[in-house]
Amino acid sequence: MTSATRQPETPAPTVPPRLIATDLDGTLLRDDKSVSPRTVAALAAAEEAGIEVFFVTGRPARWMDVVSDHVHGHGLAICGNGAAVVDLHGGPGAHRFVKVRELARENALDTVRLLREAAPGTVYAVEQPHDFNQEPGYPKLHVEVPDVFAPAEELLGPDGPAADDPVLKILAFHPDLDPDAFLTLARLAVGDRATVTRSSPSALLEISGPGVSKASTLALCCAERGISHEEVVAFGDMPNDVEMLTWAGQSYAMGNAHPDVIAAASGQTVANNEDGVAVVIERMLAERF
Repeated sequence: MTSATRQPETPAPTVPPRLIATDLDGTLLRDDKSVSPRTVAALAAAEEAGIEVFFVTGRPARWMDVVSDHVHGHGLAICGNGAAVVDLHGGPGAHRFVKVRELARENALDTVRLLREAAPGTVYAVEQPHDFNQEPGYPKLHVEVPDVFAPAEELLGPDGPAADDPVLKILAFHPDLDPDAFLTLARLAVGDRATVTRSSPSALLEISGPGVSKASTLALCCAERGISHEEVVAFGDMPNDVEMLTWAGQSYAMGNAHPDVIAAASGQTVANNEDGVAVVIERMLAERF
């Protein structure tokens, strides 16, 4: 799914862009999680030209330090696949939550039950604005040490840890299932109780509130700014980007993108390690000016 020589395929001409929405991992970031000097320069040039840049990611706010040095203007990022809009200006450890779109605990508990029945062996973690808790059997997939180890039913219960804090998403991992098969199975099992997607190469699902996605939260942020979807250029590489790429007026799948992302996007650029986002921004600005 990668290409070292492919040049970007350009969507049909449209209205001048006013906002760039870009995923991070596998898209803006190189595989070593760095932002290349070329990409830093391209983002700064876009902002200088009056085009807002939004980071739109599945990452929680506390993992945004990787791009906190590259925040311009508004300083907002969409985190948790649309579950939170975060002001990054405060710097590491001081991010401010501007908007939270939570997963109701009743829906989360229903989802846990239904997915346990449909895929025995599934284990869970719970993501909240300031806490990360997990079941004892959940593997070490993240860089942090969980605050609490307990069954998901206890973590999500009325007397569970951080019970007054909203649930942003639950993470469901299966040790044996194919990632895409697990996603399909989970969507069928859960139905409209939650939004199920994935961004990991492993069988790790990310489950948010009904209707919560990168696209729907980005649409809210754009509406607040009087920006239409035709004025948005979006970039992504994994299934959690599909709705955003479909919604945006122009969209680019990375050269390393999942097949579903390539099918959803209106164009394709080179891989993340080849600065595919910067390549498009540079050409877009050259054509505009």
